[in-house]
Amino acid sequence: MRENDRVTSATRQPETPAAGIPPRLIATDLDGTLLRDDKSVSPRTVAALAAAEKAGIEVFFVTGRPARWMDVVSEHVHGHGLAICGNGAAVVDLHGGPGAHRFVKVRELARENALDAVRLLREAAPGTVYAVEQTYGFYQEPDYPKLHMEIPDNLAPAEELLAEDGPGADEPVLKILAYHPSIDPDAFLTLSRLAIGDRANVTRSSPSALLEISGPDVSKASTLALCCAERGISHEQVVAFGDMPNDVEMLTWAGQSYAMGNAHPDVIAAASGRTVANNDDGVAVVIERMLERL
Repeated sequence: MRENDRVTSATRQPETPAAGIPPRLIATDLDGTLLRDDKSVSPRTVAALAAAEKAGIEVFFVTGRPARWMDVVSEHVHGHGLAICGNGAAVVDLHGGPGAHRFVKVRELARENALDAVRLLREAAPGTVYAVEQTYGFYQEPDYPKLHMEIPDNLAPAEELLAEDGPGADEPVLKILAYHPSIDPDAFLTLSRLAIGDRANVTRSSPSALLEISGPDVSKASTLALCCAERGISHEQVVAFGDMPNDVEMLTWAGQSYAMGNAHPDVIAAASGRTVANNDDGVAVVIERMLERL
């Protein structure tokens, strides 16, 4: 179960929509979805992904993680070497292996928009602290908590980090992270979306009050749609899996979509089907059944 009392766990069998258009692409979130809680990929899941690709179905990892955190699945790449990272901010080729990922597409957050988002959220939610995620660098404010297992490249107020001549000025900004120590996570998301408006896209994937802020039109769904269009794949031919609010747009867009048994209520409402929890190999269960029908 996720560390959030709003996220439920289910043990019932998957609800599977009736077979329709044959799938051509599987889009799966990682944390809380494809990965078990210990961040491993089960042998059953590895086998299911390999079987899908053998059947001619492409696999995309679609995650809020930055590229440098993709080592968790690098050894399971097989044919599915492309990943959508940073909630749609980057498309990354994983074939180079750990530490050698190549950025195929970057959809950056303009620094002007990022600064507007910081200002508006500081006014709406005093006490919010920030970190800045770039293609290769990670920067944070001094009071930003140690939520990530890494050492930031620089400590400074967000306004300095996002300045045109600030640290990492030669790299695009993929997203900013906003953390509040006491606001309810869902309430913080709602408040932030109202405050920031169309200047940026705001979502969350953490059980804590940690928001992820990207470019105005950037989401898992919009970048996945671009990648599918390049391949001549329609949304009806996509099967998607997810568990948290940052998956909602993708699950709504895909022709078939599955909320994990441990999913946030908004995800359950958005998906067309439901599978068992990540620790019970919910993605593999659906893929196995899907391949039986082909």
